[in-house]
Amino acid sequence: MTDKIAELLKLEHDELYAELVRATKAGGKTGARAEALTKVLHDHFVKEEEFALPPIGFIAALARGKVDQKMRSVFAMTDRLKAELPKMLRQHRAIISELKKLIATAKREKKAEHARFAEKLTRHAKTEEKVLYPAAMLIDKYLSLKLGRGQFEGYC
Repeated sequence: MTDKIAELLKLEHDELYAELVRATKAGGKTGARAEALTKVLHDHFVKEEEFALPPIGFIAALARGKVDQKMRSVFAMTDRLKAELPKMLRQHRAIISELKKLIATAKREKKAEHARFAEKLTRHAKTEEKVLYPAAMLIDKYLSLKLGRGQFEGYC
């Protein structure tokens, strides 16, 4: 993955996680809900950064028509994404379920900052599902065609 894209995606995760840590320190039920969210979120973010998001780093070069054999490195990541996608989508459902609880609790406790954070993280998860994961699969398919990898499986 190009350094710029890797940096941007990692930075977004780091910022979201920092906001989650702040929410865990909010006290009350909001803090407890945020703590419960950390249990499902951390490992998920690690997996995304290992194999779900890095293929996106090739997109700018591909849009410019650049393809080279070094890009074959994407296949190990996209193969893993295909294999683990059902589990990752289940994790998203668990994360979103926890986020809904956090939003409701933070609003009840008048902790609007933490409710806004949870809403932002919900949008982030939906963007991954609807844009980033499918884009990674398209990159896999495009490079499979361009580099002669052979048959590929569909997304979901």
